[in-house]
Amino acid sequence: MKFNEYLPQAHLPPATLEALAAAVDANMAHYVTVLADLVSVPGVAWAGFDPHALDLSARQVQDLFRAGGFADLSIIRTADQTGAEGAPGVVAKRPAAEGFPTVLLYAHHDVQPAGPLDAWGSEPFSAVEKDGRLWGRGVADDKAGIVMHLAAIHAVDSVLGPDHGLGLAVFVEGEEEAGSPSLQGFMADYGQELLADAAIVADSGSWKIGIPGLTTSLRGLVDGTICVRVLDHALHSGTYGGPVLDALAILARLMATFHNADGSVAVEGLVEGPVECLDMDEETFRRDAGVPEGVQLAGTGTITSRLWSKPALSFVGLDSQPIATAGNVLLPEATVKFSLRLPPGNHPDQAMEAVRRHALNNVPFGAKVTFTPGSKSMPFRADSNHPMVQAALWSLEKAWGAQPVSMGVGGSIPFVAALAAAQPQCSIIITGAEDPDSRAHGANESVHLGELRNAILAEALFLTALQGGVPTRTRSLEGRG
Repeated sequence: MKFNEYLPQAHLPPATLEALAAAVDANMAHYVTVLADLVSVPGVAWAGFDPHALDLSARQVQDLFRAGGFADLSIIRTADQTGAEGAPGVVAKRPAAEGFPTVLLYAHHDVQPAGPLDAWGSEPFSAVEKDGRLWGRGVADDKAGIVMHLAAIHAVDSVLGPDHGLGLAVFVEGEEEAGSPSLQGFMADYGQELLADAAIVADSGSWKIGIPGLTTSLRGLVDGTICVRVLDHALHSGTYGGPVLDALAILARLMATFHNADGSVAVEGLVEGPVECLDMDEETFRRDAGVPEGVQLAGTGTITSRLWSKPALSFVGLDSQPIATAGNVLLPEATVKFSLRLPPGNHPDQAMEAVRRHALNNVPFGAKVTFTPGSKSMPFRADSNHPMVQAALWSLEKAWGAQPVSMGVGGSIPFVAALAAAQPQCSIIITGAEDPDSRAHGANESVHLGELRNAILAEALFLTALQGGVPTRTRSLEGRG
């Protein structure tokens, strides 16, 4: 069977469509419970958090895929570039039958820290179902992705039979939210075990509730720290203040040079990517982002071009004297962490150098600057005309009953860039169960259960279309005739 022969006109018999939808619906309550159980494990891959929670989370995922029919399972750790051991990831495989494609399914089981608990309406690691949504840290980003794969496989196996022939490879990463520091080592050591014709990366979402989206572009990322030093030691601000500016004042002036007056990025050497036709109105963006009335938006051009096609630089952390213990002293040193999102057309190495050069060239009053590069990942852009992408759009339309949109996402998924480099022949499909109000990374993260159901069905439809859409037993009888 040659799957490229029927992908361009992806379709399934109505009875198969109905059977898949029925299988998904019959098991939704079970998988909502599975998702709630996943949320209960606070696996954070950042330094300073309990590593045992990540181990428990990985074993939980391994057990779920074992129960889902995978006999070939491993929990894998690889070293990062410093030699430190990475967080545990889960790999599961089912080999393809002769003539059938293999699909790689990706998600991640680690989550962001909860942040201030008083900002949450419920306990972050105890999932709560309310108003048609399930609430909890990681419920959307990205434990919903794990459930998508499990439930879609269950539906396909139920309708087609477990011996349907489609190959499946699963990678559930354990450190995506920490920038995937050991991913390079993982791909070098285990990448050959994940060879696939297509990959479903379940770490994105829909355009809005009721309108599915296929993510066809991602911004890349570079981050790092910039430290300024102005003194050998702290000084009494009354005795010495005036002739010397403190490090925090110097750092603030340097930080201000990274943006133009309109809020656009002022770092030379960065380029803009292709502008998408799809746009959103400012009112919708303000509502989804929670931007108060009177606060002006930064940059120029359409909202989506600012989100997807232009660089965006943020300062996401500051090391200085805490206010609670601040005395009247001139601080000798202050450090800020930057995060720069890169649209397609930029290379992370060149972007990192551009930020370093900007910091050194713009530091005021001759302060000493130490630039320390951090993580980086490539931007991504899919070929919207590829048969696999067209099949994914078809599956989204059937699942939602609405015309899907091809959209960009301003965030980054390190695995996508790594997979695109390692397997250029693999068509990468980026989907997920998030919607604009999921509040991933923030307080009160949630997933809309109707969107989750549709995302599961869309994945089941896509997998069934690649398989050929004919139950195993029926195909066997046809072959005899």
